[in-house]
Amino acid sequence: MDKKRVLEEKITRLLDMFPVVAIIGPRQCGKSTLVRRLRSDWKYYDLESPDDFQLISGDPVAFFSLNTDQVIIDEAQQCPDLFKVLRGVVDADRKRKGRFLLTGPSSPEIVKGISESLAGRIATVELWPFKQNELYEKPLPGIYKMLIDGAAGPKDFLMLQPVLSAKQSMNVWFKGGFPEPLIESEKNSLFYQQWMENYIMEYVGRDIRMLFPRLNIYNFRRFLTLLAQFSGHQLNMSDMARALEVSVTTVKDYLDIIHNTFLWRNLPAYTKNPLKKVQKAKKGFFRDQGLLHYFLKIADPDRLQIHPVAGFSFESFVIEEIIRGFQVTMVTQLEYAYYRTIDKSEVDLVVEGPFGIVPFEIKLSSLVKRISLRGLEGFMADTGAPYGILINRGKKVELLTDKIIQIPFNFI
Repeated sequence: MDKKRVLEEKITRLLDMFPVVAIIGPRQCGKSTLVRRLRSDWKYYDLESPDDFQLISGDPVAFFSLNTDQVIIDEAQQCPDLFKVLRGVVDADRKRKGRFLLTGPSSPEIVKGISESLAGRIATVELWPFKQNELYEKPLPGIYKMLIDGAAGPKDFLMLQPVLSAKQSMNVWFKGGFPEPLIESEKNSLFYQQWMENYIMEYVGRDIRMLFPRLNIYNFRRFLTLLAQFSGHQLNMSDMARALEVSVTTVKDYLDIIHNTFLWRNLPAYTKNPLKKVQKAKKGFFRDQGLLHYFLKIADPDRLQIHPVAGFSFESFVIEEIIRGFQVTMVTQLEYAYYRTIDKSEVDLVVEGPFGIVPFEIKLSSLVKRISLRGLEGFMADTGAPYGILINRGKKVELLTDKIIQIPFNFI
């Protein structure tokens, strides 16, 4: 399972800039494997190991007096006190960079520790399950460099080459990106469903219970199953609350929890177009489509393609792939949103950064109807975006208009 991750270069560059780098992300996305691969000669401590936990939590001051650099601490949220001690260790020799690697989930403990104790001393990187090219050990697709450089015009994208075959992309869309079930299921087809079942049990029964001890675990599990019906849609919290027989406030709390533990993405509305009245409700989706397909009991890729959720699932998969592609780069101040006006003109993803605005429309079909481009054309006319991109299952990159480029999903 030790495959090269596209974030490795970014983490290495951040270690040259900061004393501490924290890698956060969902359970089983490969954080431990990544840090041990990236710095195999550093001392490694896992705070889920009783011995390592006792060693560090028993007297963190003594531990850090003996371990002043080249240290990896896995599951750092298990010992919140270490953040305060680490601040003193870093400040004693503030100019030294690349001293500590931490990992953990986006738990309240690690967020509080980073923001209160290590602000300005730490860079935080989010790791996700495999981006599709990582499974097949291919480099990051060239589209992201072209987008962030900001100099490319529509015709320049015609030079892009596919990173994967459409069949390979389909495999990752259907199964999701968690490394272990993706790799092991190639040898044992039964393993995938067993892993998914146990992952949800661990996530709800262990992680959520530990992070939020007062939460009603039974209701939260029901909420996850219900959420599969809403993935990819604008979120009507009143409908969700009625279905669960809980308050709207409880639904909002549940959505915050699942968003902050990286299983779900709340995508805000793009509201910067002064020429149109826009809908402002959040849209949300499971970030790993394998989990969505597990909850919906979709057994194979053929059934997925004819399932009512297929279009929403494909859209969510592509959005997450695009966001991960941008997050690999060193670009900052990135914003992601969707756009929908009161009169139903829509753009599935708007990415805004120092390079400007790039709108994306996403269609499951490989055939493009002119009417499906109206949302992109209207958005570009209103905002001055230089071009728009349609991601679908077409066979090649081609210009659909002088400003709209079709790019198949195995190119991203």
